[in-house]
Amino acid sequence: MLARTLALAVGLFCGIVTSQLPEFGQQYRQRLGGAIDELRGVMRNFDADAQASGFDQAQALQHLEKSTDPFLQRRAASISQTVQRLDKLERQRLAFDTAGRFGRLITLIESPDSQILNNTVHDFEPAVPVTSEGFIIGGVGFVTGWLVLRLLGFILRGRRRKRAAINKA
Repeated sequence: MLARTLALAVGLFCGIVTSQLPEFGQQYRQRLGGAIDELRGVMRNFDADAQASGFDQAQALQHLEKSTDPFLQRRAASISQTVQRLDKLERQRLAFDTAGRFGRLITLIESPDSQILNNTVHDFEPAVPVTSEGFIIGGVGFVTGWLVLRLLGFILRGRRRKRAAINKA
């Protein structure tokens, strides 16, 4: 009886924890969109400054890189990193947009942005899973936790029976 109660409790715990995965993914996607919006703003400003000086983006970066001023060279490197990160984040958002409900979780697991992921973990607020995705994943978590604990109990009971049989002999 205790083993069944414990298995039920572990199953419920696993179900509750896994039901939060879709909410975590949703909060990650919100942060992803905010990061993209902010980086686009940075690049719009850079492009406007470049255009006002008679350059396109690539020419402006080359101009900064060729400068003998270390500050301008570092600025070229940081803008290049911003361009690369923006491209990566936009590709990830496209992957989220084209993935199905459960595919979004796989996309998150496969290639998260570490900065966005860390900030999402830090600020994550659990929510009641009212989507079919949350219910299904919560159910899978419940069944998995329950089955794992039941399997462990079955294995341990078998070992105890073997020891008892050996001790009787």
